[in-house]
Amino acid sequence: MKKSSEIAPGWIAVDWGTTHLRVWAMSGDGVILDHKTSDAGMASLSKDEFEGALLRVISEWLSELKITPVVSCGMVGSRQGWVEAPYQVVPCEPLKNAKFAVAATRDPRIKFYVVPGIKQDSPADVMRGEETQIAGLLAQEPDFDGVACLPGTHTKWVRISAGEVVHFSTYLTGELFSLLSSKSVLRHSIAQNGWDTTAFKGAIDDAITKPSAIAGRLFSLRSEALISELSPETARARLSGYLIGLELGAARQYWLGQKVVIIGEEKISDAYYDALNAQGWAPVKYDAELMTLAGISSAYLKIRL
Repeated sequence: MKKSSEIAPGWIAVDWGTTHLRVWAMSGDGVILDHKTSDAGMASLSKDEFEGALLRVISEWLSELKITPVVSCGMVGSRQGWVEAPYQVVPCEPLKNAKFAVAATRDPRIKFYVVPGIKQDSPADVMRGEETQIAGLLAQEPDFDGVACLPGTHTKWVRISAGEVVHFSTYLTGELFSLLSSKSVLRHSIAQNGWDTTAFKGAIDDAITKPSAIAGRLFSLRSEALISELSPETARARLSGYLIGLELGAARQYWLGQKVVIIGEEKISDAYYDALNAQGWAPVKYDAELMTLAGISSAYLKIRL
């Protein structure tokens, strides 16, 4: 295996989110030569710190003899990021006729491109990063017609037809789970790890059938821990089930009667799969990293052309 300093990529793929930076050294024909990660996410950097954070990760791959294209997606292109990338407007085909933002760089060895996000005027909504995963899905399944669920901190439900993003909706489910489990009174009762599948599915059903009762059910997680010795693992699963169940109820118009794919990290994708499966649905799961790379590769081809 080559040392990092011996890698000579044709270009570099970057997924730069709020909390993490992920980079891949790519050959000209799309083979992964090397992969690195960093905790230098967008939220931890000021505008004049992005280039340095990137170079600390990729400098060993760069040559003094050429300019290496760096193609990025994610929150690096947000208003708080390195350079604000424009939005495409729904309905649109991700990356088609896209206007890539180019960041001003001091280092002459790189040219840094940012994939544009997608916006929706009514109801107002935006995405950055997910559009690249959808482009990756369409690169592999150009005839896909249905709905993509992209779970995470801010979960997206995206209707796709004729190769276009037609409509989408965002839910703060992941962020709510993080806040409630770590900042609220429930933090004393929620385990950081562990799971109870039966409790999770029961909470999903409760939230879908009786959404108005969930605010009270949330506090019961604390009460049952104090009075009935509810296990922290069961409390964690029920909290997740209540929140995902509320989301599924609100997003019913997206998944009911539709072909659904889930694009996300393994654990959260498994939770959404189980939640939908409990409602009689059988979505197909796709790996988030593979779809991201497929999408960035599609973007690189457009830049190269």
